[in-house]
This record gives sequence, structure tokens and C-alpha cells, in this order.
Amino acid sequence: MNPQNKKEIERRRTFAIISHPDAGKTTLTEKLLLYGGAIQSAGSVKGKQSDKHAVSDWMELEKQRGISVTSSVMQFEYDGYCINILDTPGHQDFSEDTYRTLMAADSAVMIIDAAKGIEPQTRKLFKVCAMRGIPIFTFINKLDHEARDPFELLDELETEFGIATYPMNWPISCGITFKGIYDRNTRQILTYDNFHGGRNRLEAICCDVDDVERLDELIGENLREELFFQTELLDGAGSEFDLDEVQKGKLSPVFFGSALNNFGVEQFLESFLKMTSSPLPRLTEDAQVVDPFDDKFSAFVFKIQANMNKAHRDRISFMRICSGKFERGTEYYHVQSDKSLRLSQPQQMMAQERDIIDEAYAGDIIGVFDPGIFSIGDTICDKSMNLRFSGIPTFAPEHFAIIEQVDSMKRKQFAKGMHQIAQEGAIQIFFTPNGGMERVIVGVIGMLQFDVLKFRMKSEYGVEYIRQDIPHDQIRRVKTPEFNSDNFNLAGDTRWVKDVRGNDLLIFNGQWTVQWAIDKNENLELAEFHQDM
Repeated sequence: MNPQNKKEIERRRTFAIISHPDAGKTTLTEKLLLYGGAIQSAGSVKGKQSDKHAVSDWMELEKQRGISVTSSVMQFEYDGYCINILDTPGHQDFSEDTYRTLMAADSAVMIIDAAKGIEPQTRKLFKVCAMRGIPIFTFINKLDHEARDPFELLDELETEFGIATYPMNWPISCGITFKGIYDRNTRQILTYDNFHGGRNRLEAICCDVDDVERLDELIGENLREELFFQTELLDGAGSEFDLDEVQKGKLSPVFFGSALNNFGVEQFLESFLKMTSSPLPRLTEDAQVVDPFDDKFSAFVFKIQANMNKAHRDRISFMRICSGKFERGTEYYHVQSDKSLRLSQPQQMMAQERDIIDEAYAGDIIGVFDPGIFSIGDTICDKSMNLRFSGIPTFAPEHFAIIEQVDSMKRKQFAKGMHQIAQEGAIQIFFTPNGGMERVIVGVIGMLQFDVLKFRMKSEYGVEYIRQDIPHDQIRRVKTPEFNSDNFNLAGDTRWVKDVRGNDLLIFNGQWTVQWAIDKNENLELAEFHQDM
């Protein structure tokens, strides 16, 4: 490989930030961007005093609700590294988008609320990371508030996740008595000035026995004695640091700090960049290993987003580059359509800000204009390559509703909006056989997705509709050929639908009606709703 291209790939770091809602994910993302010079001031997602909002929360509904409901992509430079951050939704109703985004990351930063510890969504997302074996770094946040005992938090991480932990630093108390953190590597103390909200940083001092008098001045005799006792415990009983175990996803480096007050963030970023790796190899469907340093370009689509720019009504496909160098104007091969194409308007993102680019490298995330030809999971590569990256799974909807348009004059807008949003993978659309497009069944994983759908259909397509929730919560794919529900003995409220690809499915009201269908129909063959997009 060209030495310059190799150097560019080596300096890439691509990671996702994951957490339970309100653990501080968007706040930490902002502070990382501040250090990288990508933004000049931090907004507040929930702040009522200001109309500024987090740069990663671009959708109007996100700003109103104060949560992230779509994954954002941000690139910035810091200390010679080119960093790609994938900021993911924390809310469980949007976990599928997060799962897909994690497929594009080489490592993950897991944020834990110091008072709450591990929460349900954190648990789910960790399992996805563990399944992929990607490195996981833990940032225990909100030390400026009352918090649980740090040893308890570490024990919970190890017990719940079955992973070893290594605290890179250690908190000196918490809440109103929070005095700072002790860096175990440099043996220095970074002190926290509560009056200035952590924005002022006192000079770090060496943490040796000889510094007892100075330490007592800064943190008090009791906290100094407690710190020495706790760090002796850590040194004596804690895990040994092993970078190889970190990069295998078996040891999680743990950092303590306060993202809101900018405390400990810079130290975390610098340590993280040294420990995480450059872009990792990727597997294809037939188990080929694609080396990021291969000269030939390859990428896969992991996210599609319509109408990021209201003025242009555009549709952007996000691609993770897996190998080689992308060059604007070059003709590449779209495997799924078996056609050659030029990727139109290639751009890199800073949330809603976009810059057209001429080149990008393995590890980068690029967005390209999509006229409707890409689907999630598609492979784009050099014309001489013959590969498909492993598919990205879709998950079975758990909530269903009948959606019926109000204004029959807006039939085209209704159909276009439903299809485009469905192609993004956030919702599933089903049709009644021989029925029209004016009335469809929508399936979602979380109820909040219905709110997002309604908001987007009205704001982006000018369409309003009536929604009628139905009590069904199970869906199965029908494998029986030439299926017609009239020929089978099904419970009265079981619904026969088709998806956008024409596949037959059955929607059931409860697990018992699924079993009823199996028991009463010898010729009915059902399969779990699971497909690689």
C-alpha cells in the first residue's frame, strides 16, 4: 500500500458512544468535540435558558424532547489523530439504530451514571459489543453528584458483564466533597474547583508520600488518608493492565469524571486514543478477512437517513469504509444491484454540517446522496473485488398500529414518506393483501418510534394520518408457498400481511395464538422474523 495512504489509515480512530438515557452521552460527545476544536461552545440538550442545542441532536424532535433518536456521525482532528465518533440513541425505543451503528465502530465508549450504575439499555448494548469482541472503554460520569462507592461500581461491571476492569484513575470523594481524580499512571492528582464548575483546572501535583502536606491543603487529611487506603487496595487486589486484553474486548479501562463540568474528559480522550486501535479487519459473508490496509476500496451501508436537509429533501446513505482509499469520481461496484456507479456528492459529517470531500480512508464514515438504490447492509467496493460484508440484522417489531391517511389527495406523499422512512430501517411497513396504500400496518420496536413517525410524516411530507393501535405483539414469516390465510385454521384476530418485498407474514395477538396456528395446521411452516438487510 502507498505509504501515505497507510499513514492516513493508521491515524484513524472510529468509535461509538453508548449509554442508558441521561447518563451524559451527548454531553461527553460535545466536550470531545470542544477539545478537537470542532465546535466553539457546548450547547445543552435540555437547557431552557439557551436556544443552543447539542450539535449531535439535529432532528427538531430531538431538540424538543432532549433525547437522541438517531445516530449522528462526527469527524474531527485531535493531536494527530483523525477521529470518527458515532453518537448513538440512548433510548431503548431506538436500540435497533444503535445496534447497526455498532457494526460500523471499531471500539465503544460506555458511559455509566455514577449514582445509578448499570442500567437496562447499557446492559443490552454491552452484549452487542461483546458479541463483536470490540474493545470497550468505560467512563463513569457525574462524580460531581452523589455517587455509589467506586469499588461497588467496578464489581457490578465485572459481575454483570463478565469482563475485567482496570481503573485508569480514581475519584477523590463525590458530590459536594468531590475534590478531583488521581491518575494511576502518572501518579498525579487533578483537582476539581467546584466554584468554577470544573472549567478551571488547578495544576496537577505529584502524589507521593512526601506531598502529604500539600495534599492535606488541597483535599483534607481525611480524604487523603482514604485515597491512600483505596489506591493501596487497587494496587494489591485489582486486575493488571494488559493492552492486548483491552483490544480483545476482555478488559475495560475505566475512567472517572464529570462530562458536564469538563472534568477528566481531556485525560480520558488522550488515554483512549493511545489504547484503541486503528481500523480493524472485517469479515465477509463467506468468512473472508478484509484488511483495512488493502489497496482496494470497500465499504458497507449501515444507516440511511432521509431529509437531513429540509431545503433539499435529500436522502443520505452512510457508509463505513472497510479498506483502501475512496476517491471522488471513481467508478465503484454496487454488489447487490450488480452495477457500477459513481458515489454522488460524497461528504463527511459534523452532525448536520456537511462538507463535500475528494477522498476518505478505511475507518472513515462517509455519506453519499442516495436516489433510492441503497439498502442497509449493501456492499460497495472496487470493481475487481467479489465480496459481500456480513448482513446487518433487522429485529422483529413488538408494537403494531393501523395507519390510515386523512387526505386522499396526498396519496403520493403518504406512499413516498412511508416507503422512505421504512427504508431507513426505523419502522417496518406491512400491507394487507389486495389492499391499497392508503391504509398500512406499521410495526416498531418501541412506542416512541410512532411519535417520531408522526412528526416526520407531517414536517417532511406534509401528511397527517389516523393511527389505531392493535394488540398484536408477535410476527412470523410464512415459509409455506402460495400462502392464503383462507386455507388455514387461524385465530380470529391473526392478521395476514405482506412486506415491501412481497413476503407473506402473520401477525399474532400473543404467543398462544402462534402456538394455536402451529398445532392446528400441519402444512403451515413459520419462521422467526429475522432477516439480513
